[in-house]
Amino acid sequence: MEPQLNQTQHTFAANTQTSQVVTLKDWMITILLMIIPVVNIILLCIWAFGGSTNPSKANYAKATLIWMAIGIVLYVVVFVLLLGSMMSELSNLSLSV
Repeated sequence: MEPQLNQTQHTFAANTQTSQVVTLKDWMITILLMIIPVVNIILLCIWAFGGSTNPSKANYAKATLIWMAIGIVLYVVVFVLLLGSMMSELSNLSLSV
């Protein structure tokens, strides 16, 4: 007698896909390519949004792009705050002279 599958189990079994494991060699090449300044952003976009990329590498690329965006936003905020502070001090110095 064959076991009965409910709809959720059947849908999960149908949607489950297996992909190849990203090898150590592939990760070493990936990390090496991430060192190159402009190439890293281009490759991350290709891996994150390309359809033929391994899911684990695509998730890595998406997470890295999110961290890059957070870093850029924080950098801009700190830069604006420091620039504003410096301009305020210069303004105060010129008024007191």
